[in-house]
Amino acid sequence: MQIVVGIVCMVAAANIQYAWTLFVPEIQATHGWTRASIQTAFTVFVVVQTWLTPIEGYFIDRYGPRAIVAFGGVMTGLSWIVDSYAGSLGMLYVGSAIGGIGVGCVYATCVNSALKWFPDKRGLAVGLTAGGYGAGSAVTILPIANMIHSSGYQATFFWFGLLQGTIILIAAYFLRAPQKDQVKASTKVLQSRRDYTLKEALQTPVFWVMMVMFICTVSGGLMAVAQLGVIAHDLGVKEAPISLFGITMAALPFALMLDRVMNGISRPLFGFVSDHIGREATMFIAFTFEGLGILMLSRFGHDPIMFLILSGLVFLAWGEVYSLFSATSADTFGTKHAAKIYGVLYCAKGVAALLVPLGNLLMEATGTWATVLYICATMDLIAAFCAIAILRPMLRRHHARNAELAAQQGTGGLAVQTGH
Repeated sequence: MQIVVGIVCMVAAANIQYAWTLFVPEIQATHGWTRASIQTAFTVFVVVQTWLTPIEGYFIDRYGPRAIVAFGGVMTGLSWIVDSYAGSLGMLYVGSAIGGIGVGCVYATCVNSALKWFPDKRGLAVGLTAGGYGAGSAVTILPIANMIHSSGYQATFFWFGLLQGTIILIAAYFLRAPQKDQVKASTKVLQSRRDYTLKEALQTPVFWVMMVMFICTVSGGLMAVAQLGVIAHDLGVKEAPISLFGITMAALPFALMLDRVMNGISRPLFGFVSDHIGREATMFIAFTFEGLGILMLSRFGHDPIMFLILSGLVFLAWGEVYSLFSATSADTFGTKHAAKIYGVLYCAKGVAALLVPLGNLLMEATGTWATVLYICATMDLIAAFCAIAILRPMLRRHHARNAELAAQQGTGGLAVQTGH
């Protein structure tokens, strides 16, 4: 029940991020604002969502999941209602900031709930929950696109904002935290039985290695989320018709729908895999695929079919960052303060969001998306290397020190490891 309710909340919150690209051309056509200035609203949303997560983690630990998600639902709905009335960039930014607060509360609480309820299947549980956020907008991409076309983007903002906020508010009632006797530790992945405080976690080198890797991997996917419509337009494939599996539609909405599905599948898929072969090995596989996918998109994206396939591959290999890093954080630092610790780690997404407007500026300076995509691919491949060459040995030393300390204190300090 807790997983299902968490997924429902995530699905209802997903459009604020994942449907944004549909509104950008309409906002630009209506107001004549520059593309970069409109995309700044997306950056404001992501920065607020991510940078406030540690504070939200504090309130989650203090007041429980129900109250925080209910507040998040109100703010999530209010965000798009404000956007529907935005007649200036300043008001658009205010709506984005409100959305960042709302989605941040929903996202942080639901992920934290999955981490605490299922430590023995942490990768899969977080993957399913985060998958709701990644794939949630797949079922609403076409309705939103159709409503924008028929009623305008303002009406679409208003009515979908009202609907999404109401769903989250109702679902919040069913959330609760687990009791200690309701959970059990994993026997396949190294997990610390020691609960680190936020201050202690920040003093470990492994935390900062994960932070750098998170920034590297999230940047490419976030760029694709915010700019896919723009990239499709500049590559000349936005309106190109594609027929696949008996379905015919323009390349961009087809790609957006497929990408949401792939993004959602990747989180539980790679989370499940990581529960069995380890987080670092899974990171290496996924980050390598993402880097190669971005490289091929820059090379072959002018073909509509290849644009569809390769953008799907990029999202398949990107979505898992939100299940792998959250699970690794809880494995490494315990669950008592998981909301606060992962909240700080999740700020990597906020750092990456600052790079999104730079992508537009770099593209305008060079006249091609190739340079931007090459940089993103390189960052992914660096993170893949770090997962095996740096993070894996660091985590082993980290858990070994915990085990030694626990042995000295006469307590069990580490879960059994097999097959890692």
